[in-house]
Amino acid sequence: MMMSANYKKNFKRYGPIILIMSLFSIIVITSFYFILQPKVILPIYSPSMVSEELVEEDIRYVKKYHKINNFSLTNQNGELITQEFYNDKIYVADFFFTTCPDICPIMTENMGYLQNELKDQANVLLVSFSVTPQVDTVNVLRAYADLKGVDDSKWNLFTGNKKDIYELARKSFLVAKNDGNGSKYDMIHTENFVLIDKEKRIRGFYDGTNKEEMEKLLNDVKILDNSYKN
Repeated sequence: MMMSANYKKNFKRYGPIILIMSLFSIIVITSFYFILQPKVILPIYSPSMVSEELVEEDIRYVKKYHKINNFSLTNQNGELITQEFYNDKIYVADFFFTTCPDICPIMTENMGYLQNELKDQANVLLVSFSVTPQVDTVNVLRAYADLKGVDDSKWNLFTGNKKDIYELARKSFLVAKNDGNGSKYDMIHTENFVLIDKEKRIRGFYDGTNKEEMEKLLNDVKILDNSYKN
């Protein structure tokens, strides 16, 4: 009985101190855990890091300072858009054509999925460049955009000069193969989606036909977006 009374007395006296010290220890340990966790940083891609078949010969061995070149193209509303439109924006880009029978429909569906998932993030946009601009006129792109549920405020579909689009694909975004037939400015686009940061640098490549890759892309968008907030 005496021992129980002493215990209660001591607990009453020292209990609050013990509780405070325990909470303090938990906070310190938790803080150290987060501090010591390695910070996830997305790579910055250069031409030398990409398969040679996707890159024009004159830049294949560039190892740093690679950025998306400036462009001026026409979207599905007939508006002339330059890269300045994407200043202070993160964006995801791909290359497609409206009459593509195989991978493009899947890519467009997955772009639509990204559009829905990113609808509340005004600083993250989507871009699709037609590799057959002579076929994909403004009117064709407008009809395609309507069919696929494209949100014009979020997603631009571009047509324009074929040479300009070819050079963007192979000298900037690094996602297209030369068609191998010797035809000037003809290319075979890949299924790749490309993540571009606010400095116009490539931060990731993703298989645009793979749903799991879309989840990875969304996670990388979050990492990239948070890097500008911290």
